Amino acid sequence: MTSTETADHESDQPVMPFTGERFTPECEREIWYEHYHRYAFACPLVKGKTVLDAASGEGYGTHLLATTAARAVGVDVDSDTIAHARRRYGAVTRGKVPEFIQASCDHLPFEDSSFDVVVSFETLEHLSAQEAMLAEFERVLKPNGFIIISTPDKAIYSDATGYDNPYHVKELYRHEFQALLDEHWPAQQWLGQKMAFFSVLWHQQRNGLSSMDARILGKDGALLAGKIPWVPVYHVVVAAKKAEYLPPVADVHFFADEPESVYGHYHAVIRAHIRAEQELHHLKNALRRWHRIPVLGRWLKYLEKKHGI
Repeated sequence: MTSTETADHESDQPVMPFTGERFTPECEREIWYEHYHRYAFACPLVKGKTVLDAASGEGYGTHLLATTAARAVGVDVDSDTIAHARRRYGAVTRGKVPEFIQASCDHLPFEDSSFDVVVSFETLEHLSAQEAMLAEFERVLKPNGFIIISTPDKAIYSDATGYDNPYHVKELYRHEFQALLDEHWPAQQWLGQKMAFFSVLWHQQRNGLSSMDARILGKDGALLAGKIPWVPVYHVVVAAKKAEYLPPVADVHFFADEPESVYGHYHAVIRAHIRAEQELHHLKNALRRWHRIPVLGRWLKYLEKKHGI
């Protein structure tokens, strides 16, 4: 364990501190769902294949990919991050051991045509050498392979919110992202991603889920069927040289965690807010009573006037 790591006392696993640059599984709320969803989406697509997880970070994603892939290799430029990933995820994962190698995404230490799939989530915006990185992905990818790549849409992620991520070097608008991909993989399947709040109904008398129906209440009160009304925050693209090399992808992909961590956090925040409101109500009632006490009331009014309360 390095000096920057701590231990998860429930699992005794090393925990990498969250700095904002690399996601860690100990994060909560939206960021956790967004990151895990992308890898959950990729897992069935890489089944039985050799896959490179470029900019693997903490290692959780490579670990997930290894549950379905024939071979999963994660690369990251930071030596401490790679050392952490090896310690935390270096054990056998369903018969396979994920590999972790220190390397830069624009100078990969692999032979040409080494991988069936390259996965790279939320990497592009962290580099200025974006074209060099994609050229390397193309080099190590087999001619009939495919890439699964994502990046935030600058128009929504930054422009619309005024948010400036200090770790993003060069964010892209959708047309800029597409122009980069067109140079290497003209066959593309585009998916949009954002967090949403859903209620779920499911059939309790069937063993599996084979069909899906969705309804979204529009701004005008009408129910929308077969349509997602939102603008994506992130673009997730599956791309290849030819359309026949692309894997089948569902129209909509949902993701949740069985413990419902975000929902639990939401309820905890709401409960804390209700308690705070109740305590504030009690304090206001106590203050009204104190105001009715002659000497104390005059002193309180003096303090309120002096401090502009």
